[in-house]
Amino acid sequence: MSSTLDAPPDGRDLAAAAARGAGKRAYVQQMFSDIAPRYDLLNHVLSLNIDRRWRRRALEALAWRDRPQGTFLDLCAGTLDVGAMLAGNAGFGGFIAGADFAVPMLRHGAGKAPRTALAPVGADALALPFADARLDGAIVAFGIRNVADLDAGLREVRRVLRPGARFVILEFSTPPSAVVRAGYHAYFHHVLPRIGRLVSGHGSAYTYLPLSVAQFPTEEALADRLRGAGFRHVAWERLTFGIAALHVATA
Repeated sequence: MSSTLDAPPDGRDLAAAAARGAGKRAYVQQMFSDIAPRYDLLNHVLSLNIDRRWRRRALEALAWRDRPQGTFLDLCAGTLDVGAMLAGNAGFGGFIAGADFAVPMLRHGAGKAPRTALAPVGADALALPFADARLDGAIVAFGIRNVADLDAGLREVRRVLRPGARFVILEFSTPPSAVVRAGYHAYFHHVLPRIGRLVSGHGSAYTYLPLSVAQFPTEEALADRLRGAGFRHVAWERLTFGIAALHVATA
């Protein structure tokens, strides 16, 4: 006789568990692989294209112009939007490694920039295939909250950066204003999951998104964890009423 205990778990239950940390690595890898074909479209539609402006601001904070021939890491690179944006800047003559463990995401980003400037690297953020103190800077946009072990991930980025290199984190956050927060939560927890399911065809990916943001450390707490991972000169700012936050730290 079957029972509810025998039924497979609902996708939204898996998303909630992953946001809390249970089975996070496997869930995130499969989920992003599944939504890869529609990921770019949904990013821009669901953010009303504000995400492009946030990414440009994050790249400015990376201070790549100080080392325009350098080698940079686009961590949790997804479809390589950030790396392609950097590669397209006038004056950039360096190289970007776009690392992600959801390889289908990288495949969908292929061709956004010449391979001589931007190359996809199938790699886990917890075990980067780079030598110590090898890279001139690193950036992660809307991906650090998906790393299964945040502190280990921060230490791994610190390991591969040369002394003085910058690490920039762009991530969603919770607005401090009660009025903005109310509208944000209504959109994030009700409207966004419905649109996400409709366009992506994935039952739980856009349920996981707001849950993972809710579980992510506050700006102050993330700054403390960056310091704990060995970073110096840690600073952060809120973007667009606190919908997103930008952290900058030095190795």
